[in-house]
Amino acid sequence: MMKTSISFALATAVSFAFASTAFAAPPTKTGTTAKGSVLTDSKGMTLYTFDKDADGKSACNGPCATNWPVLKAEASDKAEGGYTIISRDDGSKQWAYKGKPLYTFAKDQKAGDITGDGFLNGAWHLAQP
Repeated sequence: MMKTSISFALATAVSFAFASTAFAAPPTKTGTTAKGSVLTDSKGMTLYTFDKDADGKSACNGPCATNWPVLKAEASDKAEGGYTIISRDDGSKQWAYKGKPLYTFAKDQKAGDITGDGFLNGAWHLAQP
C-alpha cells in the first residue's frame, strides 16, 4: 500500500514538472495604450519593433540599444509559438515576435507610454499582438 502511494506521488510530481515546462509563459504580456493593444514586457512597458531589423537580426546596437533596451532572453528560455530568440552582435540573446526583435524605449516612463511610436521618421513601431 505504501509503495503504491509513493509511486503515485512521484508520478504526479513528475507530470507537474513536465506540464510547467511544456506550457512556459510567453515572454510578453498584452497591455492597452491610447493606440490599442500592444505587447509589453513583464513590467507593463510597451514593446517596439524596428524597420531596419531584417531576417531575425537586430540592427540596433551600441548607442541605439541604450535608447532602445532589448527584451533580453535568458539561456534557459525556449522559443515557442510566434516567439523566437535571436543572437545579438554582442553575443547576448533577445526575444523576437513573428521574426521581429523586441525593444522597450528608454524615454517611456510608465506602463502605457508609447512615446517611441513613429520615432526616427517612422522606423519604430508598437509591437502588436
